[in-house]
Amino acid sequence: MYSNSLIELDRAHLIHPVASYRGHEKLGVRVLAAARGATVTDASGKQLIDGFAGLWCVNAGYGHEAIVEAAARQMRELPYATAYFGLGSEPAIRLASELAERAPGDLNHIYFTLGGSDAVDSTIRFIRYYWIARGEPQRDQFISVEQGYHGSSTVGAGLTALPAFHAGFGIPFDWQHKIPSHYVYRNPVGEDPQAIIAASLAALRRKVEEIGSERVAAFYAEPIQGSGGVLVPPKGWMKAMRELCRELGILFVADEVITGFGRTGPLFASTEDEIVPDFITAAKGLTSGYVPMGAVFMADHVYQTIAEGAGASAVGHGYTYSAHPVSAAVGLEVLKLYENGLLENGVKAGARLMEGLESLRDHPLVGDVRGRGMLAAIELVVDKARKTPLPAAAEPARRIFDRAWENGLVIRAFANGVLGYAPPLCCTEAEIDAIVERTRATLDETLEDPDVRKVLNA
Repeated sequence: MYSNSLIELDRAHLIHPVASYRGHEKLGVRVLAAARGATVTDASGKQLIDGFAGLWCVNAGYGHEAIVEAAARQMRELPYATAYFGLGSEPAIRLASELAERAPGDLNHIYFTLGGSDAVDSTIRFIRYYWIARGEPQRDQFISVEQGYHGSSTVGAGLTALPAFHAGFGIPFDWQHKIPSHYVYRNPVGEDPQAIIAASLAALRRKVEEIGSERVAAFYAEPIQGSGGVLVPPKGWMKAMRELCRELGILFVADEVITGFGRTGPLFASTEDEIVPDFITAAKGLTSGYVPMGAVFMADHVYQTIAEGAGASAVGHGYTYSAHPVSAAVGLEVLKLYENGLLENGVKAGARLMEGLESLRDHPLVGDVRGRGMLAAIELVVDKARKTPLPAAAEPARRIFDRAWENGLVIRAFANGVLGYAPPLCCTEAEIDAIVERTRATLDETLEDPDVRKVLNA
C-alpha cells in the first residue's frame, strides 16, 4: 500500500485542483508512481489503462525516451532563455515555424504560454488590443457556449460555462455572455443536425443583437465540448458558426486545448471542420503533457493590425516562461512522433474505440454514446425513453471512478453520469478492447448500486 506518511503529507499540504477539499482530506490521495505506453502504475503496484491520457493530454503515451532525451539535452545546453528583450532560443523559433506551417490557413503567428488557461487569457488581451487598434474600443463583449470550458483562470473561467467554476468566485463578469450548447442528446429542438445548427445560428445572432452588434468582440467555441461532457456538435456546426461570425464582423476563436494534436484524428480539429479561425488556442497534446506549454495561433490579419497599432511601442503582454526552450524542445520531438505513426495509429484506435463503446448501447444504463477519434463519452441514464440521469445520491463522479479504478481503468466520471474517454494515441487493439471490457464491468457494477436500483425499481 501507499506510504501512510505520504498520504498524510498530501492531506496537510497539497491543494488539488477542482476537488472537494474536505472530501479529499477524508478519502486521501491515490499516488501514481510510474507509467509506460498507455499504462499507469500506482504506488501499490496496481496497473491501470489510462483511458483519459492524464487530463486529456498525454496524447503520445508515457515513457518515450526520445522526448526525455530531448528535454535532458536542452536542459544541459540551455535550460532557460527569456523571449523578452528581443532574445530567443532555437527550439522555440523552430517550433513556432513548424506549428505555423501545419496550422490551417493564415494562422502564421504563435504566442507561447504555459498552458490552456493562459492561452485563452492571452486571446482576450490580444482581441481587446486588436479592436482598440482598429478604432473600435467599444467592442469589449465576449460570447461563449453553455457547457463550454475555456480554462480555470479568473477571466477564462468566466468564459467557461460550468457551474462549479463560477460558484463562490463572483464570475462570470458582465461582459461575458453565453448561448445554449448544441448538446445533441438533450437539445430542445431534437437531434436533427440541421435543426440544431439553425438553432445555434439563431441564438448567436440574437445574442449579438441583444448586446449590440457594435459591442461584440469575439465568439469562442470548442470543436468538441470536452469538460461539458464530450459534447460533439453536428457535422458542419463549427463551419456554420465561423461563417456567421465573419458575417457579423466578430472574431472567432477555436479552443483546441483538448482537440488539438491528434485527439480527433488530424493535428487540428479545425482542419477536419474545414475552418480557418482568427485564433486557435492549444496546449495539452502540444507537449503530450510531459512539460507545461500552451500556444495561441494568431491569424495574419490580426497580427498585422496589432503590429501597426503598436507601431514602435511594445505590446505589453508577456510571461516569464513564454517560449521556454525545454518545453519547445519537447514539443518538437512530440510533433515528430505524431507524424511518424502516432496520428495514424490514433485514427485506427479511435475507430476501434467508438465501435467498442457503441457495442455497449444495449446496456440498461447507457443512454448515449458519442465521440470523434480518441475522444468519446457514454452518458448513463436510469430511463432511456425519458433520458433520466443517474440520481445524485448514487454519487456518479466518485463511485463510478472508483469502480473503474478497481477494474484497472482510469476514466473521467462526471457528476451527471457521463463517462469520458481520451486514451493515448499509442493504444494497441488489445488495450482498446480492454478499455471497453472494463467499462462494461464498471457499468454492471453501477447497475447494482443500491441508489441506482432504488430508482430503477420505483
